[in-house]
Amino acid sequence: MSTWDIIVAAAREEFSGLNDIDFFVRVLIRLMLAILLGGIIGYEREQQGKAAGLRTHILVCLGAALFILLGDTSGAVDDAMSRIVQGVIAGIGFLGAGTIIKNAQDVRGLTTAASIWFTAAIGVGVGLGHVALSLFSTLLAVMVLHWVPIVLEGDKHREGQREDEDP
Repeated sequence: MSTWDIIVAAAREEFSGLNDIDFFVRVLIRLMLAILLGGIIGYEREQQGKAAGLRTHILVCLGAALFILLGDTSGAVDDAMSRIVQGVIAGIGFLGAGTIIKNAQDVRGLTTAASIWFTAAIGVGVGLGHVALSLFSTLLAVMVLHWVPIVLEGDKHREGQREDEDP
């Protein structure tokens, strides 16, 4: 067997998983969905001018889904999958801690850290195949990130009006 034949055989074996079209399509859909859902949350953060935006949230969601898919496709059993999830959570916690800034007056970045952590959870859900739950959770996250500040601003505005009305 020539060197070239060995190289071709090795390459063919490395890409043998692509021969199973059902497997390939499922993995592709999950990875693309992770990009989409992470992107939705990241876009909202980007529009708010936050440090962790579109690319960060996409990569966190995609990475979490990939870790789960790697474990799943390698035949990991429940306890091994649990350790993979724990590793993702710990790693994302470290990343989120880097977005928190504390100075003498206040703490900033907690919501960004939480959005990164939540995006990783969505990626885990996507990787496990819980598509509907992941999609619904993404919509809820966007509602919280976008609408809660608007509601809070409205309350502050109404309180300001009441203070102006009272002598």
